[in-house]
Amino acid sequence: MMKLARNVSAALVMSALLAALAGCQKQEGPAEKAGKEVDKAAEKVGEQVEKAGESIKDAATGDKK
Repeated sequence: MMKLARNVSAALVMSALLAALAGCQKQEGPAEKAGKEVDKAAEKVGEQVEKAGESIKDAATGDKK
């Protein structure tokens, strides 16, 4: 009987800890959201610059794709 009570108590404590952790997740504010959008835009620009550089390189060497 004592072992069952200890297991149930341990399960309740773990459940409470998991619920507490789920409630503590940081919510993004407008600045964080805007920052992520800026990061995405910068990444896209970087990819386009890389493609343009490859095209220039290919044009200079006479390669066509």
